[in-house]
Amino acid sequence: MKKYTIADLQRDFPTDESCMDWLVDYLYPEGIRCPKCETVTKHHRDAGRTSYSCDRCGHHEHPMAGTIFQDTRTPLRLWFYAIYQMASTRCGISAKQLERELGVTYKTAWRMFKQIRSLLTDDGDDPFNGTLEADETYIGGHRRGTKRGRPGPDSHKAVVFGVVERRGRVMAKVVPNVRMATLIPHVEARVLPASTVYTDELKSYNGLTRAGYQHSRVNHTAGVYVSGDVHTNTIEGFWSLLKRSLTGAHHAVSAKYLQTYLDEYAFRYNHRDDATPMFTTMLRQIEKAA
Repeated sequence: MKKYTIADLQRDFPTDESCMDWLVDYLYPEGIRCPKCETVTKHHRDAGRTSYSCDRCGHHEHPMAGTIFQDTRTPLRLWFYAIYQMASTRCGISAKQLERELGVTYKTAWRMFKQIRSLLTDDGDDPFNGTLEADETYIGGHRRGTKRGRPGPDSHKAVVFGVVERRGRVMAKVVPNVRMATLIPHVEARVLPASTVYTDELKSYNGLTRAGYQHSRVNHTAGVYVSGDVHTNTIEGFWSLLKRSLTGAHHAVSAKYLQTYLDEYAFRYNHRDDATPMFTTMLRQIEKAA
C-alpha cells in the first residue's frame, strides 16, 4: 500500500477551499446537475458559503448536504485531518486525542469520528470463499469471579463473531450469543457454499457441515492449536490487534457503539493491501444521500 504522509495532506488539502474542490470533483464527476434546468450546467462558488449557484437559473447546490459533513460548523480541512488520522494507524485514535490535536470540544471530536465510522461498513456483495477461519471472542471489562473458559449467558461482556479468509478479508459482528442458530446464518450470509471453514471445538460449529461447508476443527481445550493446516491463528491475530487497540487507544467502548468500532478495524484490515493509500480509500467512501 502506498504511503500517504502528513506532508502530502498539507500539500493536497491546505484550505477548506481545496477540500471542497475535491468533494465537488468526487461527488459530481460529470459536473453539477441543476434540478431546475434538468441538465448539467456550469456552477460557480458562492462567496463565503459552502454552496454553488447555477449560472443559468441561480439554483443553489450544497455539496455537503446528504454527506457526513451536513450541518457541520467544523472547518472541512479539520474533517479531512480526522479522516487522515483514522487512516494512518492500525490501532485507532481516540476522540480525546483528536480533541487535543484540533482544539475542538470532546463532543465535536467524538461526533466527527462517529460520522467517519459510519462510512466504513464493508458488507459488499463479494462473498468470502476458499479457506476460512471462524471464531468468537468476548469484549468488555475484566471477568467476574475466578472462572475460566467462555463467559456464561449472564456475562456483562459483548460477544463478537468473526470470519476471516486466509490472507484475505475479515468480518466481525456483535452477536447476542454463540448458539448455532445465531452463528451459522452469519456464515451462510457471507461465505460461499463448499468453502473450507476451520474453527475451534465449540459445538455451535457442528452446523457448518450440515450447511454444506467443509469443516475441520482444532481442540483448544486439549491444548491443540495447530493440526497441519487446521488452525484459527489468523482470526485470533485479528482479535488480538482489536483488543489491544480498544484497550490502548479507547480504554473502553460501550456495547451500543461496539459494532462501529469493529467496522473501523475490519475496514482497515480489509484494505491494507490496496494500491491506493488508506486515506484515499476512506475519502472515497464519502457519498451523498439520495
